Amino acid sequence: MSEQGVFTPTWLDLYDYRRRVARMYQEREEALRVGKSELAVLRRFRAQKDALFAAHPQSALSDEQRESFKKLRYFPYNRTLRLEATLEPLAEKAEEESALPASGAHAMRFRRAARIHFTLEAMSLQLIVYWIDVYGGGLFLPFRDATCGQESYGGGRYLFDTVKGSDFLRVDAGKRNATSREQTLGYMGGQMILDFNYAYNPSCAYDPRWVCPLAPNENRLPLPIRAGELAFHEPAERTGF
Repeated sequence: MSEQGVFTPTWLDLYDYRRRVARMYQEREEALRVGKSELAVLRRFRAQKDALFAAHPQSALSDEQRESFKKLRYFPYNRTLRLEATLEPLAEKAEEESALPASGAHAMRFRRAARIHFTLEAMSLQLIVYWIDVYGGGLFLPFRDATCGQESYGGGRYLFDTVKGSDFLRVDAGKRNATSREQTLGYMGGQMILDFNYAYNPSCAYDPRWVCPLAPNENRLPLPIRAGELAFHEPAERTGF
């Protein structure tokens, strides 16, 4: 995300950070595909993220925050919030954009790329996946839920931002009945894994020098999602967007 202030890590630091994040997500997928424990994979992933936040020059934390940082706070692992969902690609319409709220003064504009359909607690729900038209483009999924502003960050959390290396889990089309189009395009249409245990805070949840897009009303879920990352700051410091 954009940065305000005098703290300016190098471009090589940024490249290295994104490369490390992408590797974490790749290792997660490879480990799950060979049958490793979901909980063990999640614990390793979180430990790797804590290490990045503690020591990397591109950490979302300020230098002062890193002096006392030990690890991020999370909800306990919740197997019921690892769901199989349907990913529906949306036709590109150049004139249609969504204005997403932001932690800064101005909204940010994104295109709708796909719609995710899933069922949770007997409710049929959906989330919009957005296209980020910068850095060559990427897919972005922010969401809010009933924990926002209390247990989790008020501006919502992210499930993935492929520009920054975070990604979602594929369902292997070769291991189920799939159309020829799905077999050709892989996960780009069809089934995917929606794992809220990997929900994470935007950078602005840690330090105000970052300016981040936040989850819009159309991606507000009407129930609590008690999985993934908790709010970083204590309740009195939390921002309620």
